[in-house]
Amino acid sequence: MTDKIVIYQKPTCSKCRATLSLLKESGEEFESINYYETPLTVGKLRELIQKLNLPVRDILRKDEPAAHNLSAASDDEIIKAMVENPDLIQRPIVVSGNRAKLCRPPETVMDFLK
Repeated sequence: MTDKIVIYQKPTCSKCRATLSLLKESGEEFESINYYETPLTVGKLRELIQKLNLPVRDILRKDEPAAHNLSAASDDEIIKAMVENPDLIQRPIVVSGNRAKLCRPPETVMDFLK
């Protein structure tokens, strides 16, 4: 793989920790970004969503209490809410070049590395 691998994650998330372990075991070099310490901007989150090729609502953690009042929100409002409250973002997100994958379950990162 020639493009740099980046994982956007939350250290206390079990799926993120499992994905990080799989990345380490793969031997691939990667950068880990804790998006609680390095917050995502609206522009960066839009870029990730475009690379994921998923609707905005598919990366919204709908079980989070803060998501309950977003049922009638526009995509722009949801993105703004996710930037303001990162708990609303599905994770982990692994990126390489113009590709990205929401690694739920964590094992999907292995297909992404191929």
